[in-house]
Amino acid sequence: MTKINKKSAPYYNIGQLRIDYWNKLKIETSELTRSDQGSVEENAHKLKVKELLNDLKGVECYFAYPGKERLRKLESAFNSQEYTSLSDMALETTKQLVGDNYKSNPEYLDFDEISVGSSEEPDQFTSFRKNSFEVLFVDHFSEQEEHKLKYSLRSLQTPNDQFSYGVLVQRSFQDALIALLFNHNIQAVVVRYAPPYHSKLISPLIEPYIDEAMKHDFSSKSEIELGPIIGKLIKKLRPELDIYYVTDTSLAHLKDSTIKEFSRIFYQTEDIQELHLTIIRGIAERYNTPFFSALVEYSQKPTGIFHAMPISRGNSVFNSRWITDFGDFYGRNMFLAETSATTGGLDSLLQPTGPIKAAQEMASDAYGSLNTYFVTNGTSTANKIVMQALVKPGDLVLVDRDCHKSHHYGLVLAGAFPVYLDSYPIEEFSMYGAVPLSNIKTKLLQLQKAGRLDKVKMLLLTNCTFDGLVYNVERVMEEVLAIKPDMVFLWDEAWFAFAGFAYNYKHRTGMNAAKKLHERYNSQAYRISYNKYIKGLNDGEQSLLPDPDLVRIRVYATQSTHKTLSSFRQGSMIHIWDEDYRRKTESTFLEAYMTHTSTSPNYQMLASLDVGRRQVQLEGYELVERSIEMTMVLRAKITDNLQLSKYFEVLTVHDFIPDKYRQTGLKEYYTKFDGWSRMEEAWEKDEFVLDPTKITLYIGKTGVDGDTFKNKYLMDKFNIQINKTSRNTVLFMTNIGTTRSSITYLINALLKIADELDDEFKALNDKEREIRNLKIHSLTKEVPPLPDFSYFHHSFQAVPGVPGGNLREAYFLAYDEDNYEYIPLRKCLEIMATGRKLVASTFVIPYPPGFPVLVPGQVLSEEIINFLTVLDVNEIHGYRSDLGIRVFKDKVLNRHMITTSMGGISAGKKNNTK
Repeated sequence: MTKINKKSAPYYNIGQLRIDYWNKLKIETSELTRSDQGSVEENAHKLKVKELLNDLKGVECYFAYPGKERLRKLESAFNSQEYTSLSDMALETTKQLVGDNYKSNPEYLDFDEISVGSSEEPDQFTSFRKNSFEVLFVDHFSEQEEHKLKYSLRSLQTPNDQFSYGVLVQRSFQDALIALLFNHNIQAVVVRYAPPYHSKLISPLIEPYIDEAMKHDFSSKSEIELGPIIGKLIKKLRPELDIYYVTDTSLAHLKDSTIKEFSRIFYQTEDIQELHLTIIRGIAERYNTPFFSALVEYSQKPTGIFHAMPISRGNSVFNSRWITDFGDFYGRNMFLAETSATTGGLDSLLQPTGPIKAAQEMASDAYGSLNTYFVTNGTSTANKIVMQALVKPGDLVLVDRDCHKSHHYGLVLAGAFPVYLDSYPIEEFSMYGAVPLSNIKTKLLQLQKAGRLDKVKMLLLTNCTFDGLVYNVERVMEEVLAIKPDMVFLWDEAWFAFAGFAYNYKHRTGMNAAKKLHERYNSQAYRISYNKYIKGLNDGEQSLLPDPDLVRIRVYATQSTHKTLSSFRQGSMIHIWDEDYRRKTESTFLEAYMTHTSTSPNYQMLASLDVGRRQVQLEGYELVERSIEMTMVLRAKITDNLQLSKYFEVLTVHDFIPDKYRQTGLKEYYTKFDGWSRMEEAWEKDEFVLDPTKITLYIGKTGVDGDTFKNKYLMDKFNIQINKTSRNTVLFMTNIGTTRSSITYLINALLKIADELDDEFKALNDKEREIRNLKIHSLTKEVPPLPDFSYFHHSFQAVPGVPGGNLREAYFLAYDEDNYEYIPLRKCLEIMATGRKLVASTFVIPYPPGFPVLVPGQVLSEEIINFLTVLDVNEIHGYRSDLGIRVFKDKVLNRHMITTSMGGISAGKKNNTK
């Protein structure tokens, strides 16, 4: 078939291509069976079937199922003109692939190949159902050796095994990497001695999807070096996998780095049964859920409760005459697992020593941290824990102004002084972007010039933002550390917990970047390059690289597991990669953790965090890739459909990110004419990228504002739930729970809304049409300018004229009602024109956008007043339209002057006395 351009492709990923090609084969073989023999129609279908089989051979060689032997059988049936058998096999294979049924049916994993030349009956392999996976072997096998290996390993599997697996063999370095990218079902890799480097399997069809594998060039390395190298690459690409090495190299000659890269090293002469048992054991270790399993076991024990919780064991529910429906709804297991016990096989969240401790350690391994802590009151609490643990009163914290409100309240509690950073505005859609690195560095250099850099403790940024903007985390940390080598970073990854399990995404997570930078700065190669770089700087030029003798990697990430992964609501985690944690922070962190963590944590939530960790370690890569695929399908459908595009527009990369922050020039992920753009290079190099799972739909052309569209149209008519809106946009999110049917339902709903809008417009009279057009004009053209943060009033500035405000003092001064007054919004500009400065005494948070436009101690600006005046939203926290804006009285703003004057009077009296 036609060669595909590497920069764009008609499919988002290989999974989408693969399913579509199998569906095409199913249809063509079915049509072939119905064609008259010798007809033009039959010849046309035969040609298409032959092309499809040839194309699929270039894809299926990277999968154990259907596998190359199934393709051989299909080709054999085709060549023998057994078209009915061919059609039946194509139908069955497609059905298994689309439904993923083969993953719990071990008979599908290479039974085709085992049955060749074998007298074994299928019943031996089909009598049991369990979770199945694939093991990738990398070696230069002959066909005979491959068949022998597969048969030997299959014969060792029994119905008593906890899992079953099939074997996939790749004969080159490049093919192994491609298989790891394509094949989500690979759970273990066995690298055997001396794999050759170059692939002989790459076809033009798959070229657009293998950039990550082909960007490496180790062709100059000897084959004996390639085994350890591929082990290291697998750890970066798919770190959740078990990796084994089979070699003849003696232990004395194995490098320490090689030993560390592999889960276990085998020798060629060792028994294959040991390899089989090790593979099964490796999966079992990841499958283990210490706390969930302990809770299940505890729930089945007969116990007597002479402590808290009448609901425990369900006694107060199932013995009731009035609330048994409550018990029927949730089921007995929920109540059997409800307990306040911390012994008897369970554990204490505040001081874990048993299954909770083990579960947190496994989560740390899964998410790539040095330490991980479970949090049972959401990331709002996780943020406050980290803030209290790391900063003290008077410390400066650089923070993006449009961060979650929990950070602002955390600053109040900690007494730290915020230095607010402005994100670039996206005014056309009434939202903010992210904070440019240049803005961050400007603030740091300003503080350095003022002699305040030593007071700076933390940089706090949201990654990714609600709207899907993602920072280049590695670049931000590197250039900030060049100015402030001991900076602590807090990445609010509330919407990004899934990112560590997709190879494009993981490079932009706090934990991955922290590990990478730590390894880099501790290498001799970096020290040499740094010294060379420093010598080349001009006088006064700011270094972009940190000093290896001074730099410390201290990174914290808070994640709402429940938002994007499998967990009950409020399930959250704190991940830590802090090389000074034990020495500087552990004691204060644990104090903060105990301050904010309930002594009665919800065990079901903790169990869900444990199980969610198991899921991402075993199928996170697959589920995240599939959720991205779902969102790409939705983007394409809305863009391609004429009826939908009449009213709706999917905002894409160039809508959210100005050109200067897109170094690669990527403008969009999909166009109707060019298909899919490859995103790998942009995600590696650009300052900001857009997470495609966050789909912002521009609805200005409907004449309906975002809040009305969310409630009146989506929820009331179709029970479709979304959260975030702006004046002229609504935000849809996909996640690992998004299904094809839910995407179809959403598209169907949008089509019905579009049809309804058509009917509404047709029914309007001239005056009504004029009103509707004015509304559309307002939503599309009359967008209010977004205000930047103004400044803290000088009485709340830590140092006059220098960034950093005393948020805590301003917040608590407002506890005295004699310190503030209300001023109607319409009178604010008039009062400000007289020269009076109006200073907010409370947070003012409109929804949307959902973050403070005013904080205590901040001076009101004309831009802020105008923004609040034209803001057409119903929900503004901290503002009552009947009372007005709450501001400090002048006596509060002049309190320091009064104190100084009183001090002068007192001193004068003393002098007179003398």
